[in-house]
Amino acid sequence: MQDHASPKVTLPHAKTIPLLVTVAVGLIIWFLPPPEGVAIEAWHLLAIFVATIVGIILKPLPMGAIAMLGIATTALTATLNIQDALSGFGNSTIWLIVVAFFISRGFIKTGLGIRIAYLFMLLLGKKSLGVAYGLIAADLVLAPAIPSNTARGGGVIYPVLASIAKAYGSEPDETTSRKIGAFLTLASFQGLVITGAMFLTAMAANPLAAQLAGEQGVNITWSSWATAAIVPGVLSLLAVPFLIYRIFPPEIKKTPVAVKLAQDKLNEMGCMKLSEWIMLGAFVSLLILWISGEMIGINATVTGLTGLGILLLSGVLTWKDVLDEKGAWDTLVWFAALVMMASYLNELGLISWFSELISGMVGDQVWISAFLILSLVYFYSHYFFASNTAHVSSMYAPFLAVAIAVGTPPVVAALVLAFFSNLFSSMTHYGTGPAPVYFGYGYVQMNDWWRIGLIISVVNIIIWLGIGGMWWKVLGLW
Repeated sequence: MQDHASPKVTLPHAKTIPLLVTVAVGLIIWFLPPPEGVAIEAWHLLAIFVATIVGIILKPLPMGAIAMLGIATTALTATLNIQDALSGFGNSTIWLIVVAFFISRGFIKTGLGIRIAYLFMLLLGKKSLGVAYGLIAADLVLAPAIPSNTARGGGVIYPVLASIAKAYGSEPDETTSRKIGAFLTLASFQGLVITGAMFLTAMAANPLAAQLAGEQGVNITWSSWATAAIVPGVLSLLAVPFLIYRIFPPEIKKTPVAVKLAQDKLNEMGCMKLSEWIMLGAFVSLLILWISGEMIGINATVTGLTGLGILLLSGVLTWKDVLDEKGAWDTLVWFAALVMMASYLNELGLISWFSELISGMVGDQVWISAFLILSLVYFYSHYFFASNTAHVSSMYAPFLAVAIAVGTPPVVAALVLAFFSNLFSSMTHYGTGPAPVYFGYGYVQMNDWWRIGLIISVVNIIIWLGIGGMWWKVLGLW
């Protein structure tokens, strides 16, 4: 009789070291004596929270798996009871972003997203700068309903970009990349970063920032976010591609082929299908209710669930489509874990303790200069992060608490840090989900990516704090 030995289960060496580092960081903090004034439960929860963030950064396991381990550890160590440890799954803000993921699948499945992109190419694609604005305009239209900037960039915008570049013989190599492909890659990516900052539902970590602000008494709604972001956002979308065009110009300036390509693709797609009309109607209805919902008493999450229901009842989406949207379910898990931990860190007094500690260091300055220092530190520390989510999870709440403590108007502080939680992604080729996608095609060299990213970061900060600050004054936010 043949002996069938059980397969040996081993963890790859590349994952073992990050896992050991993650555990070690948590244990070190756990066994350190808590500072005076910090409850032992808060300190232990901080240890689990920091270990979870380190795990998300080092990635020994997928983000959702790390988050589940964090939840389990919280309950297993009796740091929180099981009901509190699972409380994040009942959070309405989490379900808003999850439902938005489901709705975004309709744009891709029906082809409406690609159609919108080619329509803008048809309208604006006569020159290379116009092509860039066309790609960004399509992204701007899709951003409110597609919370994954990776899905928008990689699934809708970049395929159109690549087809135009290749139509002009621009390949990701040293001899032809600068024809047009490199310019479009940088302009489109930087546009993607800005559109992510303009809507609550445009990037997965945005609702996390809004939730963390809510824990500190600052209410940010879909409409208040969009209203505050619209002026600096549009200015950035106009200025940044033009600046890239000046400092990193394409060799090809006129692009009549792009218009013909767009027309050919639209002819190939034919007239809008019924499913596209339903998707478009649902999208417009969602925007109207997200904008006006606060005035008529309809919660943003209720609006999202209603839109999803329409798509399911009409057959635009099937339940299998919902089940197959793995990004949404993954987001539900890590979002629930991080919101739960951040909420109880605040409830147990750790955030207030930290804000008092740091505000004592900058408290002798007027709030404008103190907040400028805090926001710049928050922004440029993103060089050390490979994820918007990890950065927001670990730094947003304490920096917001300090900003409020030094006298910054709470809504301004919450919104600026939330906007920066997108804009800081401009700098590196690893700082946000779509960055490796765009960089990975090879059109742009790393030194160009970092150099231009740094320049754009300064431009965005000037626009959003300068022009944006004046706009927020008009709105009465400070």
